[in-house]
Amino acid sequence: MYRAVIFDVDGTLVDSNDAHATAWVMALAERGRRVTFSRVRPLIGMGGDKLLPEVAGIAAASPEGQAIDARRREIFQSFLPHLKPTRGAKDFLEWLRDDRLTLVVASSASKPELHDLLRVAGMDKLIDSTTSSDAANRSKPDPDIVKAALDRTGCPPAEVIMIGDTPYDVEAALRAGIDIIALRCGGWTDPELVGAVAIYADPADLREHYDLSPFKRPAPLRSA
Repeated sequence: MYRAVIFDVDGTLVDSNDAHATAWVMALAERGRRVTFSRVRPLIGMGGDKLLPEVAGIAAASPEGQAIDARRREIFQSFLPHLKPTRGAKDFLEWLRDDRLTLVVASSASKPELHDLLRVAGMDKLIDSTTSSDAANRSKPDPDIVKAALDRTGCPPAEVIMIGDTPYDVEAALRAGIDIIALRCGGWTDPELVGAVAIYADPADLREHYDLSPFKRPAPLRSA
């Protein structure tokens, strides 16, 4: 039985992956860097420390990289009021709280951005603790953020499971030594989420099958 759950946020609890990709494309374009949405979108889930070098050959710590990221954050702020939770996300968090599980967030977003995302989705009061890019030197798929979240649960790895929506979440969780359930609502397909102990459509689907999920007993990969 698990005692704590580590959640990713973007794409997992909040339907924000497309907004992040659009903000990156717009910020890059303002600096004369033409990068397509289709190039950026599959990389959402990484932090800017990895995304910028990948799509534009720009070091995130460089003056240009910092300027692009700052502008990206400004653009994303304008999208925030229009973002919605993923299907069943808030109800699922409340369900887990009722089941006395500790809930911790591990996100590649900055601390202020993470706070805004949880607040807009109405979930900020349901989370026991958060870890963001500010708490780690390297973003996902490196395990730093997940390990920081694991420390905050106060539980051994065997008693903690993560829920995420990207291949980067899966890799980070496995490298941190914990199991992960993957959700398709972030836009990835089952073959791209290999390594997860189970795959569900979204939080509502996972809650519907809660008694059969890895929360309650060991289970083979479920893909529905």
